Amino acid sequence: MAYEVVVLGSGPGGYVAAIRAAQLGFKTAIIEKESLGGVCLNWGCIPTKALLKSAQVMEDIKHASGYGIEATGTANFEAVIKRSRGVADKMSKGVQFLMKKNKIDVVMGFGKLSAGSDGKAKGQIEVTAADGSKKIVEGKHIIIATGGRSRELPALKQDGKKIIGYREAMNLPSQPKSIIVVGSGAIGVEFGYFYNSMGTKVTIVEFLPRIVPVEDEEISKELEKNFKKNGIDIMVNSEVTAVDTTGEGVKATVKTATGEVVLEAAILLSAVGYAANIEGIGLEELGIKTDKGRIMVDKYGQTNVPGFYAIGDCAPGQALAHVASKEAIITVENIGYNEKKYNHQPEALDYNNVPGCTYCYPEIASVGYTEKQAKEAGYEVKVGKFPLSASGKASAAGHTEGFVKVVFDAKYGEWLGTHMIGYNVTEIIIETVLGRKLETTYHEVLNSIHPHPTISESVKDAIEVAYGEAIHL
Repeated sequence: MAYEVVVLGSGPGGYVAAIRAAQLGFKTAIIEKESLGGVCLNWGCIPTKALLKSAQVMEDIKHASGYGIEATGTANFEAVIKRSRGVADKMSKGVQFLMKKNKIDVVMGFGKLSAGSDGKAKGQIEVTAADGSKKIVEGKHIIIATGGRSRELPALKQDGKKIIGYREAMNLPSQPKSIIVVGSGAIGVEFGYFYNSMGTKVTIVEFLPRIVPVEDEEISKELEKNFKKNGIDIMVNSEVTAVDTTGEGVKATVKTATGEVVLEAAILLSAVGYAANIEGIGLEELGIKTDKGRIMVDKYGQTNVPGFYAIGDCAPGQALAHVASKEAIITVENIGYNEKKYNHQPEALDYNNVPGCTYCYPEIASVGYTEKQAKEAGYEVKVGKFPLSASGKASAAGHTEGFVKVVFDAKYGEWLGTHMIGYNVTEIIIETVLGRKLETTYHEVLNSIHPHPTISESVKDAIEVAYGEAIHL
């Protein structure tokens, strides 16, 4: 069948692209090899949050006496996993509903871009279904949204049993007594927190000098302090060079600054980033340019071959669901503008104003420049830090760990960045994103009344600290 827009992949980039294309009046199809919603809905963002909620309930029960409540609880690991899968299934069915509602044709199977006999790009995708049958789907505009997968290191070849990726970590048949987590980005620390809360002995191994290395240095220190307090072992400046799986569990050889050590555990989780899914989909045949394992695109998602676009984790931006969704909308609206179905050219995405959230406990949320990055960029900065131990809401909730840190340009009062660690901070980072988008200054924020008692007023408190006007410290 012939379509105006065909989307390859149905994750938060792909399915959003398909819906927006349908809204603009394009005849649209989406091709998916496995489950609608992609990794995010089925094996990533959504089901992990369900697991982390179970972990948080467990933590609250452990500390119930501190709230004046007598409670005892034991984790039913299988039931926790089952709940998480139920949440994922519900969300995937939600995407199915949205496809029907927007009259988008769903073609199940593995899609490969076709080239003509002359080697030039054709707007065709060959789709191989699970039973091996093939069909051709034609599209005037083809959006590649194939996502990514758990990256494999040579020393950490995943077998799905003893050396696992995030996918297996979410669906283990039984709870391991101990786990080594290699890598301390969002995936590593979220799973480390989850398994620790459930009662598994957790060791985190990080190659770089600090955990959550993309965050502000003070955030890293605070998370490490909290993790160690909860019994998680942390090794930084350390590299797993070999893993022996011949025995009952795993023996990991770890190279550290002071020499080699051998760690033993039931299982090892490799959380060392991700690799884009760009193999075997016909990019080479069409001459679509890639660099460092990603498809190269302009600010509107256009590749070097006309009619072909790429968004989400297979393209160069941050590998985050909300980035993929926004790239999808920008790409489709630009196609709409060129096809005279949308009345203005969309605004390009500002990759320096993308919030990042990590849902371990304490939560981490950040956007914009870290203090170090701001100084390196040549700004003279004003920095304010407000501890949640001074927050009435955090004290009432019994979650006083962490702080809010803000970074401002001293010259013009421009909001350069916010970095938070603590209770529910992922819900309040949007204030900074919106403030930065509107090019606000500290003055406007301080003149906006923040509700009391909330965690969000700690942002205002941190700005007061930065400008020497602190009331609550």
